[in-house]
Amino acid sequence: MAYEIQLAEEDPGAADSVALMDELSTALEAITGDGGRASFDVEDVRGPMACFVVARNRSGAALGCGALRPLEPGVAEIKRMYARHGTSGVGSAVLRYLEEEAVAMGYQAIWLETRLVNRRAVDFYEARGYSRIANYGKYIGNPLAVCFEKQLPSLLEPA
Repeated sequence: MAYEIQLAEEDPGAADSVALMDELSTALEAITGDGGRASFDVEDVRGPMACFVVARNRSGAALGCGALRPLEPGVAEIKRMYARHGTSGVGSAVLRYLEEEAVAMGYQAIWLETRLVNRRAVDFYEARGYSRIANYGKYIGNPLAVCFEKQLPSLLEPA
């Protein structure tokens, strides 16, 4: 089913945002045994150089979400990427939005982590130009985690 997808930055503590992230945690727990809640703090995406985006259909129903937060100088991290089952194109739209925001904020790269067993996520990121990198931060030494990077164009570079 095709959707007209509308993307907007929203409060990660709002009811729809919380519902989407709860669904994500339930899905991740079923796939990996860990819902990922401990790796995300809503305050991280309320500050400067960060955002939380919700995708909605034309009637306003929430379809998916994603977050961008600062990780280290020049590097943003994507967290809480989720698209409700059966919402074709929503994940790609959310990811594009976050990438465009990262460029506008001046980041040079985006990093993210997912679980190796989550083949759908691994394939999704690889198909969108993300390359595997050495595990970073709390994921160092975790054989269940796989980390990715995408280098971003500068706003000064021609399109």
